[in-house]
Amino acid sequence: MHRSATIAAALCCAVSGPVLAQDVAVGEKQFIVCRACHQIGPNAKNAVGPALNGVVGRKAGTYPGYNYSEANKNSGLTWDEETLQKYLANPQGVVKGTKMIFPGIKDPQKVNDLIAYLKQFKPDGSKVE
Repeated sequence: MHRSATIAAALCCAVSGPVLAQDVAVGEKQFIVCRACHQIGPNAKNAVGPALNGVVGRKAGTYPGYNYSEANKNSGLTWDEETLQKYLANPQGVVKGTKMIFPGIKDPQKVNDLIAYLKQFKPDGSKVE
């Protein structure tokens, strides 16, 4: 009986796929590639791209004062973790016509770490405690 339970548990783990832990410190380093266009934190302003304060959970195309593409404004997306994982890997593939001319981050672990970093920031730029 114990052997059957062990095999069943192993199969469940194998079928569910790898779980990628998120590392905020690594995500902060990964954000360097985003800084060319985006700002985040208490003094963040819109630049080439919108400020990313409060991005996780925000409806796409809604950060105040940024001139989004029609594709982004009309995408109907909300930037939750699942959507960000897809978008950060291939922005043009997820929102055809987006102004974000970025090739994407292909490493899923780097994307998850970056999302962990982004999740820290509330809409006002302060960090979640």
